[in-house]
Amino acid sequence: MTDLGRSPDEVQFRFRDDEVVDHAAVTVDSCCDQTNATAVRIEPGDDARVLLPFLDRLALIEVNFPSFADGRGYSAARILREAGFTGELRAVGDVLIDQLSHMRRCGFDAFAPDKPLDEEDAKRAFATWENVYQSAADGRKTIQELRHE
Repeated sequence: MTDLGRSPDEVQFRFRDDEVVDHAAVTVDSCCDQTNATAVRIEPGDDARVLLPFLDRLALIEVNFPSFADGRGYSAARILREAGFTGELRAVGDVLIDQLSHMRRCGFDAFAPDKPLDEEDAKRAFATWENVYQSAADGRKTIQELRHE
């Protein structure tokens, strides 16, 4: 497993080499009304598809998880990645160790949990499943694809 990385902000884990976006994210509604917004924050109940026409100008999309039980952010991540979003997709809020691997598979490449996570536990969580059965936003080859190489 490679280094989990650090950013100067509240981001604990980041899997990107570009510069960290260091300015505040606006709401989805504000993003649609502003031509210069480059960072947006999706809250539960926001429709990520509203952002699709603006993906080319967005460098950061934060997806808020106010509760670990709220899984709507996973769907938002998949929608954005499948639509071609290549910027930073950051999970923020009540992010727990046992969610990291699943969030990464959905397309999240940065994590800013409310409470810092143990780094050794996080490394194990990110590496939980070496092989996968379903294709996802992370681009990993499925077991079936590996069998037929």
